[in-house]
Amino acid sequence: MEQDGAVVLEVAGDVDTTTAPALVQAADEALAAVPRLLVVDLSRVEFLASPGLTALLMIHRNSAAGTTVRIVATGRATLRPIQLTGIEDSLSLFPTREAALTAS
Repeated sequence: MEQDGAVVLEVAGDVDTTTAPALVQAADEALAAVPRLLVVDLSRVEFLASPGLTALLMIHRNSAAGTTVRIVATGRATLRPIQLTGIEDSLSLFPTREAALTAS
């Protein structure tokens, strides 16, 4: 979904071994257009497994120089695994989609 010149990927349910590759593929397709901003909204994710964490790092790595990647993560299901694994310093995290879209 495009919003104010940014591409927003809404993710829901579980992000695990089965679904993480589809997340990376969807992000790669969005990144191919080199948007100025890609927001990966995890606010509807109920379970974020290790392959999902790897997928988030891959999305950051796969982004072009002109694209900023921001991750919306809050609560136990998404923010907690990111913090427990220590990858929060490698990701641009935001508490809401609005915050991710309007940050400068």
